[in-house]
Amino acid sequence: MSEGKPELIDFMIRHAWHRIARMYNQMAAKEGITTSAGFILMMVEKNGTPSTQLGPKMGMEPTSLSRTLNAMEKDGLIYRSDCVDDRRKALVHLTEAGIQKRKLIRKFILTFNDDVTVKLKKRDLEGFYKVMLVLDSLLDEVVEEKK
Repeated sequence: MSEGKPELIDFMIRHAWHRIARMYNQMAAKEGITTSAGFILMMVEKNGTPSTQLGPKMGMEPTSLSRTLNAMEKDGLIYRSDCVDDRRKALVHLTEAGIQKRKLIRKFILTFNDDVTVKLKKRDLEGFYKVMLVLDSLLDEVVEEKK
């Protein structure tokens, strides 16, 4: 970080994530989608995914998720079907256009991941993952205490 910036963990994570999100937004815009739509495309499983599982995985509110799914359906990226086991649930499936966009997104994500890992030593990358796991665990504890 440059001089004058606080050396706080949350600041560094927020700063990095903001830049990553901007990069993803620019890539998604070039493909005519949103970043949220791109993440949904990556999360839908081959045999369909219940829409109720997508929101929590992405940290999206039901209203935002519904709006994004409606737009994706209108754009021909997904379609929905009733769940055979539970008619109250809808499964989200990728269309052929959704599969093609998913391939582009996956390639972009993997290229970015490769670019990062090439710059880091294996030991540093292992340390990064360890730190992120500790943060995740700590955040679970904080959330549990707030209940």
